[in-house]
Amino acid sequence: MENGMSTIIFEREAPAKVNLSLRILGKRADGFHELETRMVRVSLADSIRCEAGESGSGLRFTCDDPSLPTDESNLVVKAVRGVEQTVGRRLDLGIHLTKRVPHGAGLGGGSSDAASVLLGLNEGLGLGLGRETLVGIAASLGSDIPFFLYEGACDCRGRGEIVERLSEFPWQPRLLLVKPAFSVPTPWAYKEWLNSQEIPGIDYAARPMPWGELVNSLERPVFAKHLVLADLKRFLGEQPGVEGALLSGSGSVVFAVLGAGSDTDAIRAAIAGEYGEATWTCETTVLP
Repeated sequence: MENGMSTIIFEREAPAKVNLSLRILGKRADGFHELETRMVRVSLADSIRCEAGESGSGLRFTCDDPSLPTDESNLVVKAVRGVEQTVGRRLDLGIHLTKRVPHGAGLGGGSSDAASVLLGLNEGLGLGLGRETLVGIAASLGSDIPFFLYEGACDCRGRGEIVERLSEFPWQPRLLLVKPAFSVPTPWAYKEWLNSQEIPGIDYAARPMPWGELVNSLERPVFAKHLVLADLKRFLGEQPGVEGALLSGSGSVVFAVLGAGSDTDAIRAAIAGEYGEATWTCETTVLP
């Protein structure tokens, strides 16, 4: 503290992600699933502010969303603990999270928050931790977190922790994210994948796009339990100007790829009429 003012260590945006493709290749010996996925960050983002705390105060973590736990189970707290363990000392911090990315949505909000904390602390405190060290901390916390340590579109393999940034990805499509009032637990979706079956009449086929294929192996178990999400994907794909639709990650968000002639307001009105006013929507753009 200087003159009663807090010292800001970092302020960062933590962008959401969508999976443009997600293929599960099989179950691994370590209990995780082998996968291949192409992920991009989008303009929808949480905000994180980190200030220096009083000496000996430890970590104080707050969030504007009262439904989100702020204890040791939160990935932000786990990220701080991972840094503390790596540098061998306790950090005195005050961190506040402004939440905009819905959780249980397949948008990686919690993972992005954790990665932003890793990057922010490393830079703001001058810790000098290399990318490999940060990736190691991130991978120990969650499979999606390493992706958020990179910029641009990435192909991820293994359980998601092997990240390869694409040297060229010139597309920045507009997306409409749509989330019903329920969430889908990611561990459940992966657990159910192996024995799940396709529902007759539902389109699971890969859809060719300029940047690759829209396809998601997790649609099989998720649609089997939440048929409304399969119907939502169909509904979005039928709207004028929509070029494709897909479940993101394990859901429950389904996103529509908006073409040049699409009318977002009209699509939102149609969604509200079909699925209810409580259905959350957000127009967003893939980040470069």
